[in-house]
Amino acid sequence: MLRFVVFVLLLSASLASRADPGYYVVSVYDNEGQRSVEYRHWTVSRPGRPMRIWPELGVGWGVTSRWTTLLLASWDGSSEKATRLSTLNWQNDVLLTQGQLPFDLALHLNLYADRDRATGNAWEFGPVFQTELGTHTQLNANLFFERRFRTDEPGPTELKYQWQLKRRVPPFWAFGLQGFGELGPWDHWSERDAQSHRAGPAVFATLPLRDGRSVQVQAAYLIGEINARHGRMFSLRAAYTF
Repeated sequence: MLRFVVFVLLLSASLASRADPGYYVVSVYDNEGQRSVEYRHWTVSRPGRPMRIWPELGVGWGVTSRWTTLLLASWDGSSEKATRLSTLNWQNDVLLTQGQLPFDLALHLNLYADRDRATGNAWEFGPVFQTELGTHTQLNANLFFERRFRTDEPGPTELKYQWQLKRRVPPFWAFGLQGFGELGPWDHWSERDAQSHRAGPAVFATLPLRDGRSVQVQAAYLIGEINARHGRMFSLRAAYTF
């Protein structure tokens, strides 16, 4: 694991960066000692345009009871063009509370490295809120700031949000809704027609295996504005934890 982390960091330093609009709700738990291998796949469909495709592959590690880290490689392509390596991402989520409050609070940080040098480096950070509504319902609400640096055209810090409402159906299933949006500069939001908002249904499944291992799968179908243009998005995330 350590060698892989060093390799990815060195490779990231040699690339420039742009944040691809990955759409997965960040949720945080005490995952101390747990490792994971993840496959992610999401698509964006717009009228009259080829479907864009982003397959992703990552490895995660619960370093402590409060800190979880994930290294993720993302490829970019379309229904008319083969995929190519697009970004490398290093995501870190740190729990700030562990049961002291009616909700869990965490800090999210994601660094992006891209092959496209013109767009510069980027980071994303912000608070993650998670709480239980009764016995089987979970609510997530996240607010993230994104900033590019070392770019030819510096821009403002952008504000984004995520939310998720999930109802667990024991023993293996959960169903819910997800929503995402980009509001523009954090201190002066864009006009409504320049913002992006989308939402849709999501389904979750967890298959427990022996010795504490499991397979976790989630999928969502979102409708709304993507980069201020109407579109539809499908996302799939599968993880093997051990």
